[in-house]
Amino acid sequence: MTDITLEGLSAEEAQRLQAQYGKNELVSLKKDGFFKKTLHVLAEPMFLLLLAAAVIYFILGEPRDGAIMLVFVLGVIGIELLQSWKTDRTLNALKDLSAPQSMVLRDGKEIQIASADLVPGDIMLVCEGLKLPADGLILRCNDLCVDESSLTGEAEGVWKIPVDDASASDNMPPSGDYWRKDCCYAGTLVTQGSAALRVEKIGASTEYGKIGSHVAAAPESSTPLQQQTNSLVNRCAGIAAALFVLVAAVTWFNIPDHSFWDRLIESILSGITLTMAMIPEEFPVILTVFLSMGAWRLAKKKSLVRRLPSVETLGAISVLCVDKTGTLTMNQMRVQQTWVFDGDEDILCEMMGLACETEAYDPMEQAMLDYCETISISKDHLFGGTLLSEYAFTNELKMMGHIWRHEEEILIAAKGSPERILTICDLTKQERGSAEEKIRELSEQGLRVIAVAMTKLAGESEIPASLTDCSLTFLGLVGLADPLRDTVKDDIALCNRAGIRVVMITGDNGITAGAIAKQIGMPHTDNIITGDMLERMSDEELRKKVKKISIFSRVIPEHKMRIVKAFKENGEIVAMTGDGVNDAPALKYADIGIAMGKRGSEVSREAADLILMDDNFSTIVDTVKDGRRIYDNLRKAVGYVFSIHIPIALASLLAPLLGIDPAGLLLLPLHVVLLELVIDPTCSVVLERQPAETDLMERRPRDPKEKLLTASTLLKSVAQGLMIFLASFGAYFYALSQNPEQAPAARSMGLTVLILSNLFLVQINSSSWDSIFFSVKSLIKDKVMWAANILTLLGLLVLLYAPFGGFLKLAPLRLGQFACAAGLAAASVLWYELVKLVRKLRLSRKPAKKR
Repeated sequence: MTDITLEGLSAEEAQRLQAQYGKNELVSLKKDGFFKKTLHVLAEPMFLLLLAAAVIYFILGEPRDGAIMLVFVLGVIGIELLQSWKTDRTLNALKDLSAPQSMVLRDGKEIQIASADLVPGDIMLVCEGLKLPADGLILRCNDLCVDESSLTGEAEGVWKIPVDDASASDNMPPSGDYWRKDCCYAGTLVTQGSAALRVEKIGASTEYGKIGSHVAAAPESSTPLQQQTNSLVNRCAGIAAALFVLVAAVTWFNIPDHSFWDRLIESILSGITLTMAMIPEEFPVILTVFLSMGAWRLAKKKSLVRRLPSVETLGAISVLCVDKTGTLTMNQMRVQQTWVFDGDEDILCEMMGLACETEAYDPMEQAMLDYCETISISKDHLFGGTLLSEYAFTNELKMMGHIWRHEEEILIAAKGSPERILTICDLTKQERGSAEEKIRELSEQGLRVIAVAMTKLAGESEIPASLTDCSLTFLGLVGLADPLRDTVKDDIALCNRAGIRVVMITGDNGITAGAIAKQIGMPHTDNIITGDMLERMSDEELRKKVKKISIFSRVIPEHKMRIVKAFKENGEIVAMTGDGVNDAPALKYADIGIAMGKRGSEVSREAADLILMDDNFSTIVDTVKDGRRIYDNLRKAVGYVFSIHIPIALASLLAPLLGIDPAGLLLLPLHVVLLELVIDPTCSVVLERQPAETDLMERRPRDPKEKLLTASTLLKSVAQGLMIFLASFGAYFYALSQNPEQAPAARSMGLTVLILSNLFLVQINSSSWDSIFFSVKSLIKDKVMWAANILTLLGLLVLLYAPFGGFLKLAPLRLGQFACAAGLAAASVLWYELVKLVRKLRLSRKPAKKR
């Protein structure tokens, strides 16, 4: 290679090029601004009704009521925007991932800069262990091997060569061209050697960035939960529209003594009140709040949620596809066993260490050198001699060797694949058979087996040209393993009880994968599908096989797509882990894509729904459990919303039908909004914070087609809502009949029953079948829950007894009246405790059923 003198860019040139090309970052999707988010909130039917009611109040010449309505509108909008802000802040946690640094030549000097500041033309210096941040041409290199599997899916390292000066081009090849050996690409990993590159492409224009841009541009679709929620709201809105006409007509005929204009306005207001009461507009708010708060809680547990609807989908997972290395294991290779064939263990380990690189990057070499330290063979002793030459490891050879002048002797120390090392060792047939038996035994224990051999030379002139020309003495075997994570056995057992099938997809060999699967208690470990077998299978054959096989070995990232697709076509809800760029399509295709935060590529994180910050299997299991808890609480919240809407809707419907004067109705539009300000925080704070029920991970995964609002939940909600309606409307109607001129006092009575019933209702619905005592006990130390309940009570007292209560058309209650309202509220809700008790007694008499 022609010698190249490298100077690099000047600081001024780098600054000019950055202004031209921008930062070396992937293009991020634009988020909606504050104004756009506000308009989106205002487009909801509920807010359009609120604004219409406020306008009508202003037209009626009651600007005070109109202003109060607008204040309430701002309050509810504030709640939605606050939750949106919390969600964005959670997702922005992705930016906290530390930006890698790069070594470049600037003004002829080596300096370290943030990789984001790289520009085309920079001379970048790379070495072992570096994940490349840009595409570049290789100007010079030394034994450079690059792992390009994140782009190509091929696990073998690629040996690179420098570009010829005459053929060096200012432009990298387009995406469709072959992967050049004189180029390095962003997102790939340097596994050996060093090089100087001239940066050609940065950011989204790199091959790495293009894949990420395509994945990020994939269309998003609504989840089943979002579709169910929208369907519920739309159906209720349709019913509300029909009742709007009915109530408006009844109100019109009930007040014939009013002027035409007053009759029209009062009729419209009555209709709007009922419509606002009928539409469960909290559903979109509840969905956003529960999912964003769920994402925030998961972030605290080292799981970053990128797409909020995936929080709910977590609870329905039935198949969990995981990699072995770093997820089930510690990703910290260690020497577990040694087997000495000739000599003693010290000689075996010393030769093993001498065969390693002096600056080891490979995890197995690091483990070997660490083991040498534990038996008092230090690096100073190992590498204190002179390294005369080396035989580099190649994918074809699968072995390597170093020639050392060590303690006045010239030694060849070699290690590598046992099958290859044995071919260059002087062994009898019987000795070879004994070694192969031991290799099989160690492999069946799930160990990665490395053979070690050596020979002594009389002088430097006798050094063979290649390792295959050597005749070595076989010393023995070293068994390495990546230790299992401490909790993985318990986690697998928990998944088995929860009906979640764990599937191992690994690039390792089948014997090792099967041994580990048996150690951790995975079912279906007798049969294994390899990548070669998968290549020969049709999609239909694979669909049948995956029903009983849970280990896939020697697979490349492209195979993951087929495996995930086969499970999905069998009706499973699939979560899949991945870390490479080439995993991105499969992550996108899975119901839940889980990217590795530590070792994962940026493109895989962009494609995933969830980012695992510690690459730990336990974190996945905890996340699934939290997904189930969130869905459970979401279902409770939906039932609660229906329960509390029934008395509001019936009161708005029945009062006009009974001929009550519109001015004396139990609920006017501003009171409906007032109740919304109580209902939304109650759902957000109390129900969302409910802990998981004790049997949550003993249940089978829920059916993804299951409706959010089931018939049993609806029946319970209707029963609870009717009782609250009878209590609140009955109290109001009785007070109004006693003194028709004191409508504000009667309204205060009914509204107090409604608000206090709401507090009881949320507690009794917070646990499916446990008594309210257990629900309160579980949250007794929850300061936020207590704050929500106390603030609601204080708010009620302020509404009733503060001087501005008259503005809200309310009147203060006497102590006896307030106590009566509290008693009615408790009775209207706590009757359901008897239903829970009867059910538990029935279940206790029945024999337990196996799940």
